[in-house]
Order: sequence, then C-alpha cells, then structure tokens
Amino acid sequence: MTVTEETTPISHYERIGGAAAVKAAVELFYDKVLADPDLAGYFTAVNMPEQRRHLALMLAVVLGGPNEYAGRGLAEAHQPLNIPAAHYAKVGEHLIATLSELGVPGDVIADVHVVLGQVKDQVVSVGNA
Repeated sequence: MTVTEETTPISHYERIGGAAAVKAAVELFYDKVLADPDLAGYFTAVNMPEQRRHLALMLAVVLGGPNEYAGRGLAEAHQPLNIPAAHYAKVGEHLIATLSELGVPGDVIADVHVVLGQVKDQVVSVGNA
C-alpha cells in the first residue's frame, strides 16, 4: 500500500458499494414511499424512472461519490409541493429504514441523517414546519 492510499480516506459512497448500492437503496426507498398513502400522492404525475435517477445522483453526492447531478435544486423542485414537516419526516424515516435494511454502517446513516436536517428548510414549505 502506498502512502497516498493510506492517507486518502474512503468515501461513504465507496464503503457502501458505489453506484450499484445507491441504485438498490433508491429502488427500495421509492418502493416504501410509493406504498405510503401519505406520500404516494406527491408522485402521481412524476416520471418515476427519471425521479429514481435524480435521487441516485443526489444520494451519490451526499455520500461523497461523483457529482453528476444537473437537475433542479431542492427548493425549486419541492417548494411548489407545499410539503409539511410531518411528510418530510416520513420520507426521512423511509430513507433511514432503507439504508438500515441494506446494512449501511451506522456512521454513514448518521451522516445522511445530518444532511436531512440541513436541507429540511429547502424542502418543507414555509408555514408547514
């Protein structure tokens, strides 16, 4: 092992298995969200293959993987939906449960949870917090 390999930390993205693991997580996550009667309505007019692709790209960035996301920002995509805090929390619960089910290490899940807290204001509508 070289000095570079020893000093370069491995990303969460690499630790969980890269693109294949992220794709599996996104598939299971949306299965849960679409089965949730409180959340499914947000996706009735959504192109789900494209939505799944967008989330996979975003999740890769959150986990320290490649940044290939070129879609709308979180606020632009979510503010028109008038999402209440309770629904945002449910989405977060589904994501955390998905990552847990797939055996993602606890420290990675904790970091994802932190990011969920950091972006909440971009997703939850003003007055619905």
